[in-house]
Amino acid sequence: SSADQTLRLWDVTTGKCLKTLFGHQGLIGSVAFSPNGKILASASEDQTIKLWDLNEGKCWQTLQGHQSFVWSVAFSPSAHLLASGSVDQTIRLWNTQTGQCIQVLEEHTHPVWSVAFSPDGKMLASGSDDETIKLWDVKSGMCLDTLRPERIYEGMKINGVTGLTEAQKATLIGLGAVN
Repeated sequence: SSADQTLRLWDVTTGKCLKTLFGHQGLIGSVAFSPNGKILASASEDQTIKLWDLNEGKCWQTLQGHQSFVWSVAFSPSAHLLASGSVDQTIRLWNTQTGQCIQVLEEHTHPVWSVAFSPDGKMLASGSDDETIKLWDVKSGMCLDTLRPERIYEGMKINGVTGLTEAQKATLIGLGAVN
């Protein structure tokens, strides 16, 4: 993927570009191959996801629904579903055959940077700028669990503490301390 709005397919043995795919109107932030390798999904700043037929080298489906930059995409193991994560703080599940959005998952409070299906395709994990990883039931769309890093300095007051550099203060604040 590229900032020049193109996708390039490379022969990893020779290092030669095999195909260049055009169609997005913004930076492309993420790509994912379908499990059978015949379809490529691309996520873009233009708020769309494109599904590409790699044999033909053409876009055969454009998925629209996100309200901001689509940052991540992942195929389910069966390739019947595609998950997308966006700066709009949502995850969308798409039917790859029809192009229809079948679920919108909305519990993150900041942009969603990463999505990944479990090996059996029953769960989806999403990572967000809200410092959480959420585990979702794909069938129901319910959030099963929210994982947060341990913040051992949460609430610690460092105002008035002497001997700390600005960098150390910034690190402690990043770990939950308050000034």
